[in-house]
Amino acid sequence: MSRSRRFSDRWSGPWAAALAVVGPGLVVMLADTDAGSVITAAQSGAQWGYRLLLLQVILIPILYIVQELTVRLGVVTGEGHGQLIAKRFGYGWAWLSVATLALSCLGALLTELSGMAGVGLLFGVPRWITMLILVGGLIVMVWTASYAAVERVALAVGAFELAFLGVAFRTHQNLGYLLRHSLQIPFHDPGYLYLAAANVGAVIMPWMVFYQQSAVVDKKLRLDHLKMARIDTAVGAVVTQLIMAAVLVVTAATIGRSNPHTPLNTVQQIAGALTPFLGPKTGRLLFALGMSGAAIVATIVVSLTAARGVGEVMGFKHSLEHHPREAPWFYGIYTVLLVLGGALVASNVNLVSLGVAMEVMNAILLPIVLGFLYLLARHALPGALRLQGWYAAFVLTVITITAGFGLFAALNGIALG
Repeated sequence: MSRSRRFSDRWSGPWAAALAVVGPGLVVMLADTDAGSVITAAQSGAQWGYRLLLLQVILIPILYIVQELTVRLGVVTGEGHGQLIAKRFGYGWAWLSVATLALSCLGALLTELSGMAGVGLLFGVPRWITMLILVGGLIVMVWTASYAAVERVALAVGAFELAFLGVAFRTHQNLGYLLRHSLQIPFHDPGYLYLAAANVGAVIMPWMVFYQQSAVVDKKLRLDHLKMARIDTAVGAVVTQLIMAAVLVVTAATIGRSNPHTPLNTVQQIAGALTPFLGPKTGRLLFALGMSGAAIVATIVVSLTAARGVGEVMGFKHSLEHHPREAPWFYGIYTVLLVLGGALVASNVNLVSLGVAMEVMNAILLPIVLGFLYLLARHALPGALRLQGWYAAFVLTVITITAGFGLFAALNGIALG
């Protein structure tokens, strides 16, 4: 039995109905600015000042193009991403896609939980206590709540990420100086290429494609909801990149100016970048709120996406709208992932190095992820909703350049670094 009614059935009036559609886009975009993304943006600003800022702006329309296709596929087909690949191309290709998802989710989960462990350490809380509270709380929430409730919690927690925007505003940037330095791009430097690849991988991730398509299906959105769902996605794309840019600007204005090319090694060092503008206590508190919002919402999304992806291919029930008794494998996989992740993070791990490395791995996986997405948009949609004509050629160009650059920058950064 479903644990919630169709969202649009609970609301009346055009504005209420529109607001009922909002959620999947904002949630996945707030999760996109996860702990690893925050760390990558901070490392970018510390080592290269504003030279990776332009990339954050360029990635806004690319992110929207990619995620809009997942919305279209979910609304029209009513099927998740892995399920649709299996149906259209066979289970072998579906398992390949889910394998990329598993790699991305595992890396992301370790990064998110490590981010929360780092926040706990800022206040003297041992890693194992932070993991016990966080993992236990998330397990209880998902086992007892509907998709609607989980979405509301994710949006509320993710809103704390907006703290980074306030801090960036306090830096009082000279826009001329910022613009000049953002255009000084050292393409020949392997260290720059490595972080450029990490930024691409931090914005376009395999689990985002799977999650938003499944969330649209879970929410039972219909074709008449497509316009509002696209707006939800577009707003989320702008917000997530503003947060990334804000983190980069803050670290560029502090560490990037006073001690450029200095790598960050701990969460405490990243939090320290806020103190010149806000003071030690306020800076630490706002960083903790921002990082917690980023890490918790992403932990929810990543864990659910991994369980859903496996469920779509294996054929067992894989939705929050099913009671745990109806979908034991789905809830079981979700729980095991969190427990194992928490246990690993309770040991000593270098959060900064792990976070950047995971985003580079995402960049390497992009050709597979975006390739499947493009093929589905070309072959699994009917009539006017199918990706076709000049827009199909444009999207192919965008994802080819994005995936190609991510792969090139990652491999060259690794080989030459």
